[in-house]
Amino acid sequence: MPKMNIKKGDKVQVLSGKDKGAQGEVLRALPAEGKVIVEGVAMVKKHQKPTQAGQSGGIVEREAAIDASNVMLICPKCGKPTRVGHTGEGKDKKRVCKKCGAEF
Repeated sequence: MPKMNIKKGDKVQVLSGKDKGAQGEVLRALPAEGKVIVEGVAMVKKHQKPTQAGQSGGIVEREAAIDASNVMLICPKCGKPTRVGHTGEGKDKKRVCKKCGAEF
């Protein structure tokens, strides 16, 4: 499995699927599966039973995981969706915007 360039807290734009063009923050990155969970994107309904006495069950909406290849990182400096480059070696390795060259 190739290394993902997307991490928790990154702002991304969805490239394909029913939420194409939507932007949001990455809530969780799942590198073993190659998937990410993006805030407000790929909403699904989950039927949930009450877990304790006094707690109500029902239908809950939550975000589903989408493939990391279907999202593109948004550069914090130029604000455009961009591919990710890398500079440096080892612990000095940084992610770089391919459009404006800003590090993030």
